[in-house]
Amino acid sequence: MKLPRIQSAFLPLTAASFLVLVYNISFWKSFMAATGGFRASNLLVYLGSVLLLVFVFSGILALVNYRRLFKPVVIALLLLSSMTAYFMSQYGIVVDSSMVQNVVETDVREAGELFSWKMVQSVLLLGVLPSWLIWRLPVRYGSLRREVLVNVGLVAGSLLLATGLLFVLFKTLAPAVREHRELRFMLTPTNVFQATNGYLKQKWATPTVVAPLGTDAAKGSLWAAAGNQQRTVTILVVGETARSMNFSLNGYERDTNPLLAKVPSLVNFSNVSSCGTATAVSVPCVFSDLTRDGYSEDKARSKQGLLDVLQHAGLEVVWRDNNSGCKGVCDRVRFEDMSKPIPGNPLCNSEECFDEHLLEGLPEMIRNSTKDLVIVLHQKGSHGPAYWKRYPPEFKKFGPVCQTNELEQCSRESIMAAYDNSILYTDYFLDKTIKVLKEAGIPASMLYFSDHGESLGEKNMYLHGAPYIFSPEEQRKVPMMLWMSDSFSQRFHVDRSCLAARSGQQFSHDNVFHSTLGMLNVNTAVYNPKLDLFQACIHDA
Repeated sequence: MKLPRIQSAFLPLTAASFLVLVYNISFWKSFMAATGGFRASNLLVYLGSVLLLVFVFSGILALVNYRRLFKPVVIALLLLSSMTAYFMSQYGIVVDSSMVQNVVETDVREAGELFSWKMVQSVLLLGVLPSWLIWRLPVRYGSLRREVLVNVGLVAGSLLLATGLLFVLFKTLAPAVREHRELRFMLTPTNVFQATNGYLKQKWATPTVVAPLGTDAAKGSLWAAAGNQQRTVTILVVGETARSMNFSLNGYERDTNPLLAKVPSLVNFSNVSSCGTATAVSVPCVFSDLTRDGYSEDKARSKQGLLDVLQHAGLEVVWRDNNSGCKGVCDRVRFEDMSKPIPGNPLCNSEECFDEHLLEGLPEMIRNSTKDLVIVLHQKGSHGPAYWKRYPPEFKKFGPVCQTNELEQCSRESIMAAYDNSILYTDYFLDKTIKVLKEAGIPASMLYFSDHGESLGEKNMYLHGAPYIFSPEEQRKVPMMLWMSDSFSQRFHVDRSCLAARSGQQFSHDNVFHSTLGMLNVNTAVYNPKLDLFQACIHDA
């Protein structure tokens, strides 16, 4: 196919128009909603906004409008934009530094679940095909001196026109941009560069020296009280992508918690908010002494966390992982990777292991330890979009079930059914964890909380990772529950009826660090009783 020769001066405007109009469907939908919804009276605003962005993009592309430079740059942008646009339209995500962190820190198996034939087709059509056409396109360039002059003129002209349009539209655009900050995370491809820049700044700013925290930690007086000579074991279960509203313990219409509902003395906290909307943020945050308002990745990585403080107090700490790692919080404690498939193990398949695998060998670990134990179990939980892979076949109670990662091929009901089955399996897993603790015959406790929630089609959003400032409740509200053996609550003077009375109060991940120290009677200067949800329910003997 012979393509018509084009003058180089037209390239930036042509490429900019293609980028703005083809890859930004999600952006324009949100922009229209932010400016009062689609109506005829707004047509000039929409047209002016399109031209504004086209001129801005054109001015930027004019900076690279030279022989042997323009085509590779534009092809890279087309391929990047095609993939970004696909995920944004498919799952309703936005691209910020946290999303880039999720992409970088996820494992190959999790990432593989996001790929599909539809994605390949979309990238071929919107990325590879136009890239091939650009590569084949004959371009008429002049001398270098002439091209420099032309491109300088294009940059100046484009920015001048963009400035004029911005001046005319400012009264309409300013409130929309100010009140809908998510728009800047949705404009492709600038969102990718902005997000990557933010992520790299965080990574490069990460200090190499980790400051000690809570080195003064020591077991309190309740440990040494008369008769309290038995070892103790506490299990912290870090759930994955479980949202509070799909737990029947919290009023959900489906019976997703048939076993936990029968556990005596289980305390279910029904109003808990996460620190973030992605594992890469929430896990480091919840195990740090920082509140959500004071959290940043560089702050969290610059000092030790909860698990270190517990070790300073003389407890043995073990992290068992069936996910993509502990995001740095377990770097100084014993780590066991339970996520790798084991041939012949009925709890594993060729791709991954079910969460129940985390409990294998646990009774022996508890029995053989000579110290008081804190064990963290990091679930695979309800990680999507392949929810149907998160549970064994016998837990396929609700249906019909969506069994593809191309969620647009499934009804919302089938997506929800697959997700609810994964919650049902978590119910079984937590109940079995409690049984392991009961059978240990020593003072024992279990605290469960999820790292973040999940969108399942509400507001046309799927998965998680939305910037917290405008994230939906579905991604922020998480389940949390506590079980204690009678001997544990007696040893540490915890009034479980008092906790049950407080279970509907508003709590968050901010409470986990200090509540764990309070529950285990660990004294340290970094403990804040105001954030300890147990503090009001620990009574004198």
